[in-house]
Amino acid sequence: MEHKISNTAFNVFDEVRLQGEHTDVVINVQGKHFKVHKIILCGCSPYFRTLFSTPWTNMEEQSYDIPGMSADTMSLVIQYAYTRFVLITEENVSELLMAADQFLISELIDACCQFLEAKLCPENCIGTCILTEHFHSCSKLHHKATLYMLQHFEEVLQVSEEFLELPLGHLEEMIAQDELNVKKEEVVFEAIIHWISHAPEDRRKHTAVLLSKVRLGLMSPDYFMNDVRNNALVLASEACSDILVNAMKVIFDLHMEEPTSSELINQLTRPRLPFEILLAIGGWSVSNPTNEIEAYDSRADCWVNVTQGDELPRAYHGLAVLDGFVYCLGGFDSENYFSSMRKFNPVTQTWQEVAPMYERRCYVSVAILDGLIYAIGGFNGYGRLKTAERYNTNTNQWTMMAPMNVRRSDASATTLQGKVYICGGFTGVECLFSAESFNPITNQWSLIAPMRSRRSGVGVITYGNLVYAVGGFDGAARLRSAEAYDPLSDTWHDIQSMINPRSNFGIEVVDDQLFVVGGFNGNSTCRNAEYYDRRTNEWDEACDMSISRSAVSCCVISGLPDVTQYVVDRDTLQASDDESESE
Repeated sequence: MEHKISNTAFNVFDEVRLQGEHTDVVINVQGKHFKVHKIILCGCSPYFRTLFSTPWTNMEEQSYDIPGMSADTMSLVIQYAYTRFVLITEENVSELLMAADQFLISELIDACCQFLEAKLCPENCIGTCILTEHFHSCSKLHHKATLYMLQHFEEVLQVSEEFLELPLGHLEEMIAQDELNVKKEEVVFEAIIHWISHAPEDRRKHTAVLLSKVRLGLMSPDYFMNDVRNNALVLASEACSDILVNAMKVIFDLHMEEPTSSELINQLTRPRLPFEILLAIGGWSVSNPTNEIEAYDSRADCWVNVTQGDELPRAYHGLAVLDGFVYCLGGFDSENYFSSMRKFNPVTQTWQEVAPMYERRCYVSVAILDGLIYAIGGFNGYGRLKTAERYNTNTNQWTMMAPMNVRRSDASATTLQGKVYICGGFTGVECLFSAESFNPITNQWSLIAPMRSRRSGVGVITYGNLVYAVGGFDGAARLRSAEAYDPLSDTWHDIQSMINPRSNFGIEVVDDQLFVVGGFNGNSTCRNAEYYDRRTNEWDEACDMSISRSAVSCCVISGLPDVTQYVVDRDTLQASDDESESE
């Protein structure tokens, strides 16, 4: 009731202002005169309270000039003072924020910051970052805009007109950051050349300063020799010579036993921080389930142990990432088959129990579609399942859905173009060729073209516009083979086989490369990892995990405000590199 009366009063105040009744002060902006009430502006802004406290001679109506502001912006500020509402738009938000900061109107500052944060994108993040850097009250937004700019750097380069207008200091600071998210350091070099070339007469003198921030030691030798060393701007700068010489020493391992400039060498070879983190959680290690969690740092090609002490061992479980949380569901601990699900917050590194599934599900297949978590098939301790259910995070409830056409445990699921796909698995008698898709609109499962190989313990993932089925067990041997499904043609085709055979392994896409982790190779659990690039149709080896495990599940978390707790320490890594170089 009080809130309604207050709103009514504000509406009356504004009506009185618009009719010019009882006003006692005039605000002058760009030749426009605003008749207002002191008490209303004082109630909104400490600035005006101080301003109006200045002693005046006896005058019926006081007048104040406000320089450096447009009449339109002043009109919006006055409207906000009277109504506590203003329509914020992309066109007025910058001037409105500066005015709100000048007049110390904290609620309006917050409203502008919320608007800018909601609109944050590659096109405007640089402008938002620069706009908010001098406003103490916008420090949180400034940090978010800066982090967004660093984490989406490659997208910013493609679409942002603001990048070419960056002041030198801002560009220099940006490319020096560990948080700068680039898959290849070549992108950073090309970015500074693009920036210099936008105004070469004024900017060519900055080539060496910017080049010194590029981590040239992370580049391929061919690119360094052909594209960096022979670049016209680099050749024209004498100050770049020493930088190139030091980089060549690092890249080709020709540097002295005791480097004369460890700081420069650190800068040349220090890995950037990854935007995406691959987590390998739980699994079956040798003869027991494990609670071990390892995080893969793709920039440094290292695994980091981030195990939480309160997490229980679990194998043959499923993982899903939704709204920044990791959900771990189902599985087996050598005694119990689980229906439970736990929710992990990667920022606070804490676990929370949430609603359990209707059925116990070991060897479960998990997918996410339209903001819902799907748990499909599995083994309940008695038989293989064809049932499926889905979880709504908003209601913390599971709902049963249409069953599959085929009972399957040890399958794997993914989503593509509005459908859930599940492939392979085990019926309890045979390993399966078959695959099917679920349409949430019709609540129906439909069989699709069968795979070329039987695959139980298979890894299934969406990569590009195809569904990939990798490895598994065909009833006789663990497989290296892999195939991809095109839903447009309802056909499978073979792709390059993995380096190592494996079943019951973790699978995910990180930095647009398909990773497989751990598993069982037919003789033992394994710790190795490898990744596939669809552009080259080739597999390459990645760093091994610290422990061998099968029945492991993987997921990817991205955009963390502080990724350092999931990556190898750059200073420790560099110190060990320097020690090995001096031996």
